[in-house]
Amino acid sequence: MSSRLPPLNPLRAFEATARRGSVSAAARELNVTHGAISHQIRALELSVKAALFERGGKRLKLTPQGALLLPAVTHAFAEIAAATAAMTRPTTSGELRITCVPALLSFWLIPRLHLFTEQYPDVRLTLIASNDEAYLHSPDVDVCLIYGDGNWSGAWAKLWSRLELFPVVSPTLLNMRPLRSVRDLRDHVMLHGDDGREWNTWLAAADASDLQRGQQHFMSDARLSTEAALHNQGVALGDTITAGSLIARGELIAPFDLTVPANDAFFVACRNEVLAAPIVRIFIDWMFETLESDPMPELQTSARTIIRSRTSKSEPTDRKSEKNSFQPVSAPSRARRTDRPQKRKAKA
Repeated sequence: MSSRLPPLNPLRAFEATARRGSVSAAARELNVTHGAISHQIRALELSVKAALFERGGKRLKLTPQGALLLPAVTHAFAEIAAATAAMTRPTTSGELRITCVPALLSFWLIPRLHLFTEQYPDVRLTLIASNDEAYLHSPDVDVCLIYGDGNWSGAWAKLWSRLELFPVVSPTLLNMRPLRSVRDLRDHVMLHGDDGREWNTWLAAADASDLQRGQQHFMSDARLSTEAALHNQGVALGDTITAGSLIARGELIAPFDLTVPANDAFFVACRNEVLAAPIVRIFIDWMFETLESDPMPELQTSARTIIRSRTSKSEPTDRKSEKNSFQPVSAPSRARRTDRPQKRKAKA
């Protein structure tokens, strides 16, 4: 049977080129020259007696024969890599290298790190605050806790948690400068963890797109905007995962009962070849078990206010005037959902 198989190195060059979309990218991944990759692909095409790529375009495109071969090659390499990982890392001890969304790392993972350490004392963690998708293919990283849409080629990914977004503010700032209505936001500094689209989405859901805004600060990720809110610098948009514990401890308050769904979600992801390694599996399983056993607290506090639903045009004028009125609630409803927000920056 082995005599009927194409040579290994040309198969590696073919798989990397097809996955990365260019010879240059494959050469960088395999640490060889551009010419070496081209030579290996030509050798494979001679071996299988068929053209595997259509030449001439800016991006290489598979021929029908190449499209037929690629899934089998990808699966075979993944199986070999998984078996090798299981052989070389057979125990639940050693070093595990993890990248994590900065806000998730600071406000969720690190506060629970002792739980993992107590259960697996022989595992040494290296934690990197980043949401860079490039780490999904890095041999220097084992697991990525990443914010995105879950569609990453060449990597295994599983949905960990979806998010709801809502304003958060420190109780100190709220005592100094109340938020009795959404219109009071104009008297507060608005803290952004992205380019402003998330706040635009929330304000639209609150019927306040026309809000006259005061001072605004823009930050590279949600961790920084949340930390700024903790330090009484303004009002940020929090989410149900990273802000939940802060609200439960009274460090932040969710002043309004309106939440909007985030456009993306948190995923646990890794390279296919390391998925079978026991040390990787225990961390992935621990992430899901901990989320399930430690649910986010209800976002309830006497300081919160409810945003009334928009009244219809057929209602009397005196009822319309209540559109932006508020009243205290003890168990706010989260039934209202409107436009989905744009992607949230999470990179460090």
